[in-house]
Amino acid sequence: MSITVNGLDELKKLAGSDLGTSEWIEVTQERIDTFADATGDHQWIHTDPQRAAQGPFGAPIAHGYLTLSLFIPLFTELLDVQGVTTKVNYGLNKVRFPAPVKAGSRIRLAARLSSVEEAPGGVQITIDGTIEVEGGTKPAAVLQSLSRFYA
Repeated sequence: MSITVNGLDELKKLAGSDLGTSEWIEVTQERIDTFADATGDHQWIHTDPQRAAQGPFGAPIAHGYLTLSLFIPLFTELLDVQGVTTKVNYGLNKVRFPAPVKAGSRIRLAARLSSVEEAPGGVQITIDGTIEVEGGTKPAAVLQSLSRFYA
């Protein structure tokens, strides 16, 4: 379920709000291999299913940064800010990867809009996010993301 706001004033009113959870998406071996090709990180725990099956996780796992990169498409399911000219990632305050994402697992994002602060020409938002693994006991990623929206 997406929350839609029109403009920065409506966005400011959402500060402190729970944004809900995204839909589940599957992290396939193909997605992992494509990420490995894009980044040059072909470590066997990601790209060699036979060897990874004998490794510490019992299966190939997604790169932590692949999991992190999926934050934006998952987040855009939760909040749609209209009436702005530009939306940019500004950075991260913290990121942790408590549990691996095995190939074939499904993940989703649970997010909270923790703050909306004035920034030159617009606002900066802070999102507290948790990327959950379906059936898992620990999250795949816990993060605090910063974005800027310009009027």
